[in-house]
Amino acid sequence: MDYQQCAEHLAGLYALAPAERVARRRNLPGLLDALGRPQDGLRGAMVIGTNGKGSTAAFAVSALSAAGERIGSMPSPHLQEPRERIRVDGRPIGRDAYAAAYREVLAVIGEHGLPVGAGAMCAAVAAAHFRQAGVTRVVAEASIGGRGAAVRFLDLDVKVVTGVGLDHAGVLGDTLGRIAAAKASAVRDGEHLVLGRLDPQAQAGVGEVLAERSGLTCWQVDREIRYADRPDGALDVSTPLGEHRALPCPLPGVHQHHNLALGLATAAALADRGHADLPSDRLLRPALAATRWPGRLELLTDARLDGWRGRVLLDGATNPQGVATVMPEIERLATAAPGAARGADTRAGADAPSTAVVFAAMRDKDVPEMLAPLPAPWPLVLTRTGSPDAAEPDALRTRLPAARRDRVHTAPDTASALRRAAELVGPGGLIVVFGSLRLVGESRTALGLAPA
Repeated sequence: MDYQQCAEHLAGLYALAPAERVARRRNLPGLLDALGRPQDGLRGAMVIGTNGKGSTAAFAVSALSAAGERIGSMPSPHLQEPRERIRVDGRPIGRDAYAAAYREVLAVIGEHGLPVGAGAMCAAVAAAHFRQAGVTRVVAEASIGGRGAAVRFLDLDVKVVTGVGLDHAGVLGDTLGRIAAAKASAVRDGEHLVLGRLDPQAQAGVGEVLAERSGLTCWQVDREIRYADRPDGALDVSTPLGEHRALPCPLPGVHQHHNLALGLATAAALADRGHADLPSDRLLRPALAATRWPGRLELLTDARLDGWRGRVLLDGATNPQGVATVMPEIERLATAAPGAARGADTRAGADAPSTAVVFAAMRDKDVPEMLAPLPAPWPLVLTRTGSPDAAEPDALRTRLPAARRDRVHTAPDTASALRRAAELVGPGGLIVVFGSLRLVGESRTALGLAPA
């Protein structure tokens, strides 16, 4: 199998019925055993939460890399290509390396009769690659929940809960407390837990789980972990292992200050367990400044699509809490000077909107709440991604309040939706893309961007 065939095989696993996915998840421990337990050589952190997981993990990788560690990471989901899920020092591995690890796992599955679902396959392939590449320090992002996440079986003994919101209620529970408990249940006796800022209900849910555990070390934002903004936009962060001054936060949005503090605390927790060293601030500052996380308030100032040139803002907000968090930054960018691409034709009609939104979501999302913060004048282009769980554009439209449907358009796929939005805003306008990380990935591909 070459890389493309591996990607197609993985896509088939994602298309499995939910019940089949759950049944196959039980085979992951046996598959890892049959592979020779590649997870035994790994030490690191599992990052869990409703929002902020990817950014927190990216900051943790930057901090650990600054200390000279060779760090593997496992984001979830990928945006454009499956190999994005396996990174070394923040960069996706090559296609050949991915295919080699995938073939190794697939051969063992066939030999031992241990079929798995997509999440388990991703975890097994990553573990196999890290063993082959000699990577022993890992930051892994959970997909949904905690107790059911495939990366839980990699036995990483630092757990991080970034935050809890109402999302995936049909799987995790219909209250913040239940969702928080489902996420925290990944924590085992004797481990180190790093907690973000939590709603009181979520805090209570986590507390119920932790009361059943023993020998834990627990650090939380606003208690053992603190951070403060400086007038120049930098941060001061303190953890039980020390204080760090004037740290840069290159990712846009004030919510990223919380994620940077959590990422640094994650690195400190690994150091506290003896799994890593912490760098000096002299090394830490440039490493953090170089942190990038595509698809999260990612502004393309000179985007091009066919003959259109303008700005595109991509964000992976996939639930009401996430949208509410990033909306102030989206509105700030929308009202800032357009900064149209050099030589762009600015002859758009006087009544053309300067901003339009492209939106897609999974069927189980609270679409009305996700779209409620949008300014009423912004036209909305509803579409669907290639995900088997994606909602149809017409179904999304019917879920909107009647008053919001006047400026709504539909398109059958992501590329068509971007073209329609470009027509609406005209040259130099702004297209905002959010609602689904799959949508963000498909948009990056349609705009000619390579995986990052």
